[in-house]
Amino acid sequence: MVQAAVADPTLDLFDEIERLKKDLNAVILAHYYQDPDLQDVADFIGDSLQLAQAAASTKADTIVFCGVHFMAETAKILNPDKLVLVPDLKAGCSLADGCPPDAFAAFTAQYPDHFVVSYINCAAGVKALSDVIVTSSNAKRIVERIPADRPILFAPDQHLGRYLIKETGRDMTLWPGSCQVHEIFSEKKILQLKSRHPEALVIAHPECEQAVLDHADHIGSTRSLLNFTVDSDAKIFIVATEPGIIHQMQRQTEGSGKEFIPAPPDSSCACNECPHMKLNTLEKLYLCMRLRRPRLEMDDDLIEKARAPIQRMLDWS
Repeated sequence: MVQAAVADPTLDLFDEIERLKKDLNAVILAHYYQDPDLQDVADFIGDSLQLAQAAASTKADTIVFCGVHFMAETAKILNPDKLVLVPDLKAGCSLADGCPPDAFAAFTAQYPDHFVVSYINCAAGVKALSDVIVTSSNAKRIVERIPADRPILFAPDQHLGRYLIKETGRDMTLWPGSCQVHEIFSEKKILQLKSRHPEALVIAHPECEQAVLDHADHIGSTRSLLNFTVDSDAKIFIVATEPGIIHQMQRQTEGSGKEFIPAPPDSSCACNECPHMKLNTLEKLYLCMRLRRPRLEMDDDLIEKARAPIQRMLDWS
C-alpha cells in the first residue's frame, strides 16, 4: 500500500502555500462552502457563476480549485491547456452523482424537442448533453431568454427547477434530483428558531424544499444571500444553506453586531454541512500544490462538447 503524503507539522502552511503559488504561477479559487482556512488563503472566493467567470478570465498557468469535482471540471473545460489541481479528487456532489450522463442521455432522448437547461452542479458529461448551463445566480435570467414556444427540460435539481417554474411562469420537465444538504433543513426547527428570535430573517437557497422556501424572507444564490446580509438592516439571520458561507457573512459585516444562525437539519447530525466540500483541507491544498497532484484530466472531445453550453451561459450572463 502506498503511504499517503503528509505535511511537516512544523511548517506554516499559509506561508508555504503563498510560496508555492508564486512557483506555480497559480491562482487559488474557493467556493463559499469551503472551510474558513481555505477561504482565507484563496485569491478568489465565490459562488458557481463567479468561480466560472474567474476561471474563464484567469491569466495564471495553474488553477488550484478548492470546491467539488464538477467545479474543477468547469475550470478545466474553460482552460484545457492549464494545469488544474484539486486538493481531493473524491470531493464530489450528490446532485452530480444522482444524474449520471448515460441515464441523462436516455432521459433527454424522450424529449427531443426540448431545450435542455442544466444546473452547473452536474458532471461534464451532462453539460455536454445540454443547450445551456445555469447557476442559481443567473438561472431565472437565462430561462427567460429561451423562446416561449420552446419546451424546456431542466436538470438535475428538482427544487431549483420548481422555484424557477414559479418565478418565470415557464413549464419545465424536471429531472428528479436534489442536494443532500439543502433537502434536509427542517421546517419545524426553523419555525422553532423563529419563535425564539422573532426579529430574525430567514434566508434560503432555492435548492431547499418548498416548505422551507415558504418561510424565507429572501431566496437567492449563495452570493445573493451574502449580499442580502451585508445590505440588510436586520441583526439576526437564519441561514438555510451550507454554513460555510457564514464565514464570509461574519467577515463582511464585522463590527455590525449581526448574528448568523445555521438552519438546523432534520436530525441531530451535522448534515447541514456538505461532506464533499469538507474533504478539502489546508494540508491537502498544500500537498496538491507541492506534489502537482491530484490533477484534473479530461478527454479533449468531452471538453469540446461541454464548453459550448458553458460559454453560452457566460455570454448570456
